[in-house]
Amino acid sequence: MRTDVHAHTTYSDGSDLSAMIEAAEAAGVDGLGLTDHCILTADAFGRHETYDLDETYERRREHIDRARETTDLTLYDAAELSYVPEDSDRIAEFLTTADFDYTIGSVHFASGYDYTSDTQYVDSSDGVRREAVECYYDAVVELVETELFDVLGHLDLPERLETLRGHTRPSDYDRVAAALSDSRTVPELNAGRVNGSLGRLHPNPAMLSTFADRGVDFVLGTDSHRPDELRRRVPTLRDRVAQSQIDLLCIDALL
Repeated sequence: MRTDVHAHTTYSDGSDLSAMIEAAEAAGVDGLGLTDHCILTADAFGRHETYDLDETYERRREHIDRARETTDLTLYDAAELSYVPEDSDRIAEFLTTADFDYTIGSVHFASGYDYTSDTQYVDSSDGVRREAVECYYDAVVELVETELFDVLGHLDLPERLETLRGHTRPSDYDRVAAALSDSRTVPELNAGRVNGSLGRLHPNPAMLSTFADRGVDFVLGTDSHRPDELRRRVPTLRDRVAQSQIDLLCIDALL
């Protein structure tokens, strides 16, 4: 595993930047993508105030530049943006202005559904839960088709929630794979819940052949928010990749 393309610092909801770099060095990777969350939309969930990299990215860029002088790692000044369909023009404008090394596009909420918490779905019927999952994949496909992002993050995020787990169907993976096969956007193998309740990578390893059959490559991301997560997840990603038949793409190929 050459580069971990997905890690967070205190510029969003992660840990000290220096600590994350030290963890990446200890894990034996050559490069680390610093991809703090950025939510441009002032949404009903009130998260722009927390994930305001659009206001702090220049300060973080200076921090990254200083850190480059103290490590042999290749550090990438990157970002994870939450894709909101009605804000695609605003996102495009910001990405042009910020000029990150690369960007991860992720769907965290869509059409009034939140995919980061079970709370909304505890008392919902299976029909409502399936509708929420369908809306998620609608937004993911649209994200890919915009060509705004270099990387697609954790492409089956609803699987992290116990209430929505199992409502993703093979046809959902197939339409995401079809969109990716015609796009410059590359998905990540995401280890964000590999040591947690999900216990596997994103996307579902059982569905990787769906992407391989369409010639879709992957990059590797731990989606770490703490140094201990990064140190644990890198070896797990290495092992899982060694057992699979997927094709990996170096992040530098996207730059």
